[in-house]
Order: sequence, then structure tokens, then C-alpha cells
Amino acid sequence: MINKIPYSTKLAIERIKNYCLKEDKCQLDIIKKMEEWGISKISQDHILDILIKEKYLDEERYSSSYCRGKFRMKKWGKMKIINALRGKKISKASINKGLEEINDSEYKIEIEKQYQKKKKTTREKNHFIKQKKIATYLISKGYESDLVWDTLKKSTE
Repeated sequence: MINKIPYSTKLAIERIKNYCLKEDKCQLDIIKKMEEWGISKISQDHILDILIKEKYLDEERYSSSYCRGKFRMKKWGKMKIINALRGKKISKASINKGLEEINDSEYKIEIEKQYQKKKKTTREKNHFIKQKKIATYLISKGYESDLVWDTLKKSTE
């Protein structure tokens, strides 16, 4: 159940600034929070303008920290990160800027680690079915299919 408490614009701005200080947020997160609080659309636009001008909201900063976090902590691939950011309505330019945070050599090392980890836990006798299961797993983690298949080919040589 959504609890709609009437907030004055001034109080809402202060509460949302505190909300933004805890961790980077995107505009969609802030809009959802304001809707949850029952703030009118006109006030939402005004508050968003203030937050952007005062750098409480920054799409590029959010995208960068999101990409770093999802790659380093959850071991997500670029495709899954891109789709998640698109779902949050982040611009393509900001997504590309955020993806620059992921080092290509670290990325290739991580896909190899994920491959080795899955290979150890997959209990399939048939080599081809095992490779397919591993590939499906890596692709579902968001790694690009061409990189996944290249990794599989290198490992079987």
C-alpha cells in the first residue's frame, strides 16, 4: 500500500536531497519516490530542476557508479548493465560514459573466471551440451555472445 502524505515543496526538496545523498539515484527513482509521496507533477518537475542544478542528480555520475558496481559486485556483463540502465530511462550517451568505467582487460579476465566457475559446477557428461549450458549462463549474465563463444573456443583448444 502506498502511503501518500501531503508534503510541502520545501519539505519534499529537503527529504529528496537527503535521499540522494545516501547513494546516487536516477531521475526515475526520484520520480517514483515523489509519486509515492503524492507530490503533484508540476512540483515534481520543479524539484527535479533544482536537484539537477545543485548536482544532487547527475545521469552520467549515476551511470558510472551503476556500471562499476554491477560489474565488480554482481559480475554482470555489459549487455545486462545496458538493458538495466535503459529500463531506468538513462540516455545512450550517459550509458556509454558509464561503460567506460569497465576496463576491457578486467572484463575479459572476469568472463574467463565466470567460465571456469561454471565449468566446475556443471555436471553434464556430453561436452557439447555442457558448453551450451555454460554459454547460456554467461549470456544470461550479460556477456556478449561473441565474447562468450570466443572464450569457449579458447578453452577447448
